[in-house]
Amino acid sequence: MIDFEPTPTQKQILSAAREFGKSVVHPAETTLDRMADPNQVHTSDLFWKVMGLAFELGFPKMALPESFGGMGLDAQTTGMVWEEIARWGPGFATSMISGSIVPQLIGFLAPDNRELVDRFVIPFCEDNTGRHISAWCSSEPEVGSDGKNYHDLRVRHHTRAVKRDGRYVISGAKSDFPSNGGIADAFIVFACIDPALGIRGSGTFVVPADAAGLKKGEALDKIGLRVLNQSAVFFDDVEIPESYLIFPCGDDYPTLHNAIITVGNLAVGHTAVGIMRAAYEYALDHAKKRVQGGKPIAEHQLVAKRLLTCFQTIESARALLWKGGWLSARNFPGDLKTSIAAKIYATEQAVVRTTEMMEIFGAYGMSKEYPVEKYVRDAKLLTVMDGTNDTLLIKAASLL
Repeated sequence: MIDFEPTPTQKQILSAAREFGKSVVHPAETTLDRMADPNQVHTSDLFWKVMGLAFELGFPKMALPESFGGMGLDAQTTGMVWEEIARWGPGFATSMISGSIVPQLIGFLAPDNRELVDRFVIPFCEDNTGRHISAWCSSEPEVGSDGKNYHDLRVRHHTRAVKRDGRYVISGAKSDFPSNGGIADAFIVFACIDPALGIRGSGTFVVPADAAGLKKGEALDKIGLRVLNQSAVFFDDVEIPESYLIFPCGDDYPTLHNAIITVGNLAVGHTAVGIMRAAYEYALDHAKKRVQGGKPIAEHQLVAKRLLTCFQTIESARALLWKGGWLSARNFPGDLKTSIAAKIYATEQAVVRTTEMMEIFGAYGMSKEYPVEKYVRDAKLLTVMDGTNDTLLIKAASLL
């Protein structure tokens, strides 16, 4: 049977995450969220100071093997930590989650490639500045959700990789949504090697940010998760060594892509629970203090119903995510349909419940004087992160 009691290790790291989130992440995220220009967020000393402290504490390195300098923690534990950090700053949480994709995939797919390990994994694990974060470049400008349509050969590719003189030359562009796209030190790039295979013709490459011909776009100006940098990435005949191909094209490509989605959806779901928790805890405190009709509004039935429903949703979403994490820890990468179901439920409920928690504040809930309006904005973006919920639903339903 599953034990809901955290282990001593989990208690220790959750305590550290809670203190870090409350004292460092929350005030910084509040300040950065209010910057009108998203490009200023990621050139500010404040952003990089927080990321540096996160690296010192080891949070971005949690899932990496200890042999590389990581913490070697399982999916259940990392999920619990992401929820805790997201409760205080979901923009920082999603930056850290995305920021480890390059060293994680190298460690998983090419652990014996010393060139890649020495250049990308070791510096990441030894880094205490936060500057060695990475990004995942998947979505194409005209392909979008069709990137999961593995067997339709009509899908067009805008990013190509051509082998030339023992090297690969990458050309094309990725749309505005790579997390950390404008600030990453290294990228995982899916690029078409064999157009005849459609999406399955994609190879998986590691591309350093300082490669000649690589250009980062302007930060996407979003309503929510404003601390998370997202921008287009352009490739103008970017040359990389042949050894930087870590997963070849072919029929196994969907397996890798689905593995990334399986793990990524759990992380997005935990972020959603963290945001719901923030809205709920803030609204509950307010409802116990705000008096209307001669008693605290928490004692009015409609308000009480909303609070309890939010509590129920947090607990049920977390339980489904924990099951997904347990399946991942038991047999990596886990079960795709469970991860998708957990992500869809957590993110869609986060939109509904944060809105209801905002309404407990009345008209003040829409004011920036209170933090609940931010939770509503942040929650909405999660429904399209790591795949739109509508397309993910179709994928998960096909696996039933």
